[in-house]
Amino acid sequence: MSDDAPEAPVTAEKAPSLFARPVLGDPLPPEQWSKPWAQLKFVSFQPAIFPRMLGDVSRDARPGDLVAVYDKFGHRVGTGLFNPRAKMPLRVVVHSHEPIGEEYFEKAIRRAVSLRQDMFKLDEQTNAWRVINSDGDGMSGLTIDRYADVLYCDVYSLGMFMRLPRWLPLLHELLGTKHVRVHVDHDLGSLEGIKPSAMKEITASAPDRVKIREHGVKYEVDFAEGHKTGFFCDQRDNRRRFGQLCKGARVLDLCSYTGGFAINAMLGGASEVTAVDLDEDVITQGRRNANLNQISPNKLKWVHADAFAYARQMQKNGEQFDAVMCDPPKFVMTREPAGAAEGMRKYSDLNTIAASLVKPGGLLVTCSCSGLVSLETFEECVIKGVHRLNRRLQFFDRTGPGIDHPIYSNCPESRYLKVLWVRMT
Repeated sequence: MSDDAPEAPVTAEKAPSLFARPVLGDPLPPEQWSKPWAQLKFVSFQPAIFPRMLGDVSRDARPGDLVAVYDKFGHRVGTGLFNPRAKMPLRVVVHSHEPIGEEYFEKAIRRAVSLRQDMFKLDEQTNAWRVINSDGDGMSGLTIDRYADVLYCDVYSLGMFMRLPRWLPLLHELLGTKHVRVHVDHDLGSLEGIKPSAMKEITASAPDRVKIREHGVKYEVDFAEGHKTGFFCDQRDNRRRFGQLCKGARVLDLCSYTGGFAINAMLGGASEVTAVDLDEDVITQGRRNANLNQISPNKLKWVHADAFAYARQMQKNGEQFDAVMCDPPKFVMTREPAGAAEGMRKYSDLNTIAASLVKPGGLLVTCSCSGLVSLETFEECVIKGVHRLNRRLQFFDRTGPGIDHPIYSNCPESRYLKVLWVRMT
C-alpha cells in the first residue's frame, strides 16, 4: 500500500457533529464566574444572542460592558458585549473558554487589516475596501470601510460605539488614513442608547466627498448624498468582470446607482450603455464618475426612471440588449411572511422583465443584497420568473462580495450578496 492511499472512510458513529460541543472541562458554580457575566439558556455558537436565548446576567453588568459568557451548564464559552435595552442584548465577539479582555479588540483590528493588506494585497488594486466586516472579523456590530484617507464607520452596537474613539488612532496608523465619518441608524441608535453627538468632535474634519480608485477606474464617493456609505465596495470584482464581458455589447444597467457597472462596461469596450436609476442625485453622481474616466456622454446614456417602468417600456418597444445588469436595492427587509413574499415578488418581476430584454445568447447578471434570502431561494425565484417567458438560463457562475467581506462559519447568514451570471437561451 502506498503512503498516499486514502484513509478508511469515517463511519457515521465516528463522524464529528458540526454542532458538537467542545470539551470545556468541569463547570464552575456561579459564585466563581468572572464578573460581569451573562449566561445562555441553551448551547449556541452564534454571535447574535437575542432575548429568548439569554438567561441570567450579573447585577454589575452595565450597558456596553464586555462580559464573560457562560453556557447553561456553567462552562465559560466566550466573551461578548452586553446591552440590556438592545434587540440583541448580547453580541458574542469571541467563542473561547479562556478569559479575554479589552486587548482582544486591538488584536482583532490588526488581524483584519493584515488579512486585507498582507494576504489579499488589496492596496495594489484599490484604495477603497472593507476594513472591518462586523461578525466576519469578530467585531460584531461594527463595519468600517476605507475610502482613500477617510474611514467610514457604520455602528450597530453601543459597546462598539463606546470603544471606537480609542481604536481610531490605531486604524489611522495601520491604514494611513486621516479622517473619520461615523454613521448610526437613527432608530437603531435610539434602541441601543447611542448618542451620535458624542462623535461630532472626531468627525468634524471629514470631507463630504472623496475620490477613489478601483482596478484603474476612478470614482467620486459622496458621503452626504449617497446611499449608505456612498459606494459599495462589495461589488468591486463583479464590476470588473462585467466590464470584461461587455466588449462590443449594447448594455442595459438597471438600478445603476452611481454607474459602477455601466462605467466598467464602457471601459470594457461596450458599444453603448443605458444606465437607469430612480434617484436623480445618484444619476448626477454617475455622470461625474463617467467624466472622471473620460467616457463620452454620447455612448453612456443616463435615464432617471423607475427600473420596473423603464424595462416594461423597453419590452413594449421590442428592445433587446446584448447584456443586462440588475442590481436592485434590498427587496426583502423582514422575515414577516407578507413582507418577505412581496419582496420575492419584486425580484421575480424585475428578473422576468430584464430577461425578456436580453437577446438569445446574451448576458444577464442579476443580484440580490437581501441577507434574509438564500442563494438557492434567489436562484429558484429567478428561474421561475424566466421560465414564464419560455426561455432558459445557462448559469456559468454564482458569486458574492469581494474577499474583504469574510464571514465566520458560525454566522453564514451574513453572506448577504448573491450574484448570478447567466447566458440567456
